[in-house]
Amino acid sequence: MADRTRTSYHTAQLRSLSTSLFHHSLAVCVLCLFVLCLFVWLYVCFYQKCLFYSYCRHHFRVPQNATRLWGLGVAPPSPTGLPAPAGDRLDSVFMPSRHFSTPSFPLSPFPSQLPEGHPSALEAVPCVGRTGAGKAVLAAICPQLPAPPARPPTCHGGPGPDLPPAAVLAVSLRSEELLPFKRKPLLRKGKMEFRQAQAVCIPAVHLHMTTATMQVSQKDFEKAQEQLKLLKKDPGNETKLKLYALFKQATEGPCNSPKPGMLDFVKKAKWDAWNSLGNLSQDNARQKYTELVSSLLSAESAGQTKDASPEESRHGGYETIIVTTENSITKIMFNRPERKNAINHQMYREIIKALHQAGKDDSTIAVITGNGEYYTSGNDLNNFANVKPNEMEKMAKDGAELLKEFVSSFIDFPKPLIAVVNGPAIGISVTLLGLCDIVYASDRATFHTPFSQLGQSPEGCSSYLFPKIMGLAKANEMLLFNKKLTAAQACAWGLVAEVFPDGTFQKEVWERLKAYASLPKNSLAVSKQLLRSMEKEKLHAVNSKECEVLKERWLSDECLNAIVSFFQRKSKL
Repeated sequence: MADRTRTSYHTAQLRSLSTSLFHHSLAVCVLCLFVLCLFVWLYVCFYQKCLFYSYCRHHFRVPQNATRLWGLGVAPPSPTGLPAPAGDRLDSVFMPSRHFSTPSFPLSPFPSQLPEGHPSALEAVPCVGRTGAGKAVLAAICPQLPAPPARPPTCHGGPGPDLPPAAVLAVSLRSEELLPFKRKPLLRKGKMEFRQAQAVCIPAVHLHMTTATMQVSQKDFEKAQEQLKLLKKDPGNETKLKLYALFKQATEGPCNSPKPGMLDFVKKAKWDAWNSLGNLSQDNARQKYTELVSSLLSAESAGQTKDASPEESRHGGYETIIVTTENSITKIMFNRPERKNAINHQMYREIIKALHQAGKDDSTIAVITGNGEYYTSGNDLNNFANVKPNEMEKMAKDGAELLKEFVSSFIDFPKPLIAVVNGPAIGISVTLLGLCDIVYASDRATFHTPFSQLGQSPEGCSSYLFPKIMGLAKANEMLLFNKKLTAAQACAWGLVAEVFPDGTFQKEVWERLKAYASLPKNSLAVSKQLLRSMEKEKLHAVNSKECEVLKERWLSDECLNAIVSFFQRKSKL
């Protein structure tokens, strides 16, 4: 019994030992297989590289003592030790298609705008020309190199396009041992293939290459300043603030001047615009300034918007509105689309003049609408930008008188006046709708009267007409609490007669307006007089009172603070 137990124990030990040996043998086999695969991979890589070098040595006959420069470093000097002539050029360029997939292109003989000794620059010094002792060949270019400009090769030695930023691998060869070649190698899937190569002639080069983005030169910056004087149209105060800030940042660096007083609107707006640039470098400021001037010139050269031809803009001597008369309809169009049709002092006066003339011409009805995406964004707060602190009272008085005359021209207009609201309407453009006889709106139009938000008060007789049109509660929501209405809400509240889909808005509305214009002119004028005559005196009294209150509001701290905040927001855009 003891012998049998001992035999079973030894058998179990042998089985355990054999299992352990099997596992160890398997691990050793796997390790050997991995090492073998690694050696095979290294051999293949080394074999390909050797094959490539062997091909180059055989076809180009590169001697053992030829100077080579692999990787980044100092470029080799000319074999003669003398600088190359300015007109020197190379015979050909060899570029493997694996590294460079676009056609060869000429190189500029002039260095890019980098300081000498730039840490990220690589110089390939030009060698002596075709009859000299040596030539340089650009052997390989980084695969990250972007496609060069589509420009045919040139052999005349003149300047070509600057190379994009890249690291360069340069090789210097002796000219007497450099033979022409017609084919170039391509490594693919472990074997050598060949592809036809195109030889190009390029000028001798002095390359300065870097991975950094090239900045605008001082010469380009000065040129942009001269081009800015060629603008025929005022780009607006917002754009002028950006130009001022970028110019100061480019010439003086970050803002370090003391902050102007709150009432000096012009200096305060300029300081805020400059200070908002923070630590923007002078190079970047020059670049942004140049780009902004270029965009302004491009926009001006594109001409007027498609809805307003230059001939229409000059009709009647108007600059901020377009006035046309056709089919017994006089159309008055707000025409400052780049400013969202904001109403400045000039536009106020031109609309007064246009309504006065339209009331006396042969048209049957008058239509007021906007050019572009907006109907109008209301008062242009830049009207306050050029006012000095000691002229605030005069500005408020003159502004109140101009506003009173402007609203009175709507109250006294003798013909049917129809508002065609093509987009968002803000401020006084909304309150004047109560003085129009019909209001048609696109479904994308909105109606907003943010008077209390700007520290101001209602205008355009809205304090009297809006409660009559929509009820006191809804009028309070709009005039006191700045509620913005959609076109559908404005129609439901009685401010708008009908809303049309934006896609068919112009077509449907103008078909209806042409039908109105065919009605008897005198009958329409007499009927309007009956409807308005009983309230005309009341409307003038309301207009006068609203303008008096507004004059006081314009001089209040609340209004001044709101205007300052407006300019601060604009300067940060």
